[in-house]
Amino acid sequence: MADAETPDTTATGTGKGPARAAKPAKTQLRVGRLVKAHGLKGALKLELYTDDPDGRFVPGATFTLQVPESSPWHGKPLTVREFKWMNSHPVAFFEGVDDRNAAEELVRAILWIDQDAQAAPAEDDAWYDHQLVGLDVVRDDVVVGRVVRVDHFPAQDLLIVRAAEAGDEREILVPFVKAIVPEVDIAAGRVVVTPPAGLFEEIAGDEEETEAVEVSDEELDEDAADEDERG
Repeated sequence: MADAETPDTTATGTGKGPARAAKPAKTQLRVGRLVKAHGLKGALKLELYTDDPDGRFVPGATFTLQVPESSPWHGKPLTVREFKWMNSHPVAFFEGVDDRNAAEELVRAILWIDQDAQAAPAEDDAWYDHQLVGLDVVRDDVVVGRVVRVDHFPAQDLLIVRAAEAGDEREILVPFVKAIVPEVDIAAGRVVVTPPAGLFEEIAGDEEETEAVEVSDEELDEDAADEDERG
């Protein structure tokens, strides 16, 4: 249900990863990552963060690059020359990248594109990741957590929810499907969840079983002590 493109909401980097180019005035969407040089003519395999790769990677489309400051591509745009699918893998050729050596310089680069201020997901039940991150997660009219990110997998999307209880640092993986997340209210700042038992708390039966095992162990220790005394 969530659009796979992720917005750039961080003004500065953490210092632990590649340096990000200066943030433009517009919000940007992360649409892909260059993962591997392909062949000898400058092609690169892509990891996609967009649900519309054929629309995003049209010839002439230009991206902002997230690369280390030491990269010869730092501060430069990257323009698509050709996009195709090879054995089900997305592959792209870019202007100025004419051989494998040039392609290797771009491996691990992340591609960003300006978000159209008027753009909105085409489907009624689709949202950009940045619209979902930060929303309260509500179950039975009680806030049980907050969305901290959205992870995308082939089978389904997952809302990663930080528990609301003070001191609870758990991150709960909530399948982003209608049966479990029946309502998303961006204006109200919340998503409503109807999770199965045990998703947000320990199942009572498991706790009782654990307690029973603990009592049983204590009884065994006492029995062993009695045997030693009698011996």
